[in-house]
Amino acid sequence: LRESSWQQWWRAIVLPLGAVAGALLAFRRLAGRGAADYEVKRSPLSRRLIVDTGRAGQKKHRILGLIEVDVTEARRRLHAHKEASGETVSFTAFVLACLGKVTERNKYFHARRDFWGRIILFDEVDCATMIEIEYEGQKFPLGHVIRGINRRSVRSIHEEIRAVQADPQRSPSLQRPEWMTTAFLVMPGFVRDLFYRFVVRSPRLAKEQVGTVQVSAVGMVGEGSGWGIGTGSPYTTSLLLGGIEKKPRLIDGQLVEREFLSVTVELDHDIIDGAPATRFVTRLKELLETGYGLDGLDGTAPADKAEGPIRSQL
Repeated sequence: LRESSWQQWWRAIVLPLGAVAGALLAFRRLAGRGAADYEVKRSPLSRRLIVDTGRAGQKKHRILGLIEVDVTEARRRLHAHKEASGETVSFTAFVLACLGKVTERNKYFHARRDFWGRIILFDEVDCATMIEIEYEGQKFPLGHVIRGINRRSVRSIHEEIRAVQADPQRSPSLQRPEWMTTAFLVMPGFVRDLFYRFVVRSPRLAKEQVGTVQVSAVGMVGEGSGWGIGTGSPYTTSLLLGGIEKKPRLIDGQLVEREFLSVTVELDHDIIDGAPATRFVTRLKELLETGYGLDGLDGTAPADKAEGPIRSQL
């Protein structure tokens, strides 16, 4: 008797796939039988975002710089403000204000390339950072984009960080429908990679969704100094803040104890060259070491002339 087309399809495709699936299931059961020295847990879907970001960042040609910044003066001012008012101002907010100011001087440090290879320069510096929040009874790092850090004071940035910590639902990251995020993460990896590639090559869309620069403060939850080396960042400029440690420094012929912050600077070499990168880092250090913006904690905008000499020019 002649087989129908569906019977041929069944024999050629479904039966072999069923046999393979059965063999894999049997192997899984045999492998787990009698083994009680380990525990199996499902990896949360949200981890796929971390994996995807690392994979996308590895495609960039990076410039890495490991620097130490003397933040003694900045921390002295922050401590004095806390003693006077009882308020603990976010150190990350201070770093963001400095980064926004120096990036504003050279827009290439938060530029993006589009599909045609053109470089898009933005006026507003939007910074993606991680804010630690309470979520379902546990500490959770929430990705949040703080807009226009080049035009805002330390006070303004600090208040936004504290507002998101108090009410995480204020962040657009938690305002997206959960089903939409889940549907995206269950897609195959190559499909998600195509989407990321489209976003990265669409500068205006990328700015709206993920900002233009990145700051991660891993050292704020630990003790001691040390630099972090990431797997790669999809941003043109990315800062990784390490720990703060007291070290001696020679000042006017005398050794004095100072506080040094470890900072990892990562730049996209496809857009940024070595000489501009050196000037960028030098100016960033000057702003951090002179406590830029901390005279404006009462809400007033910081003035350059009140923050000490700025020697480098971009």
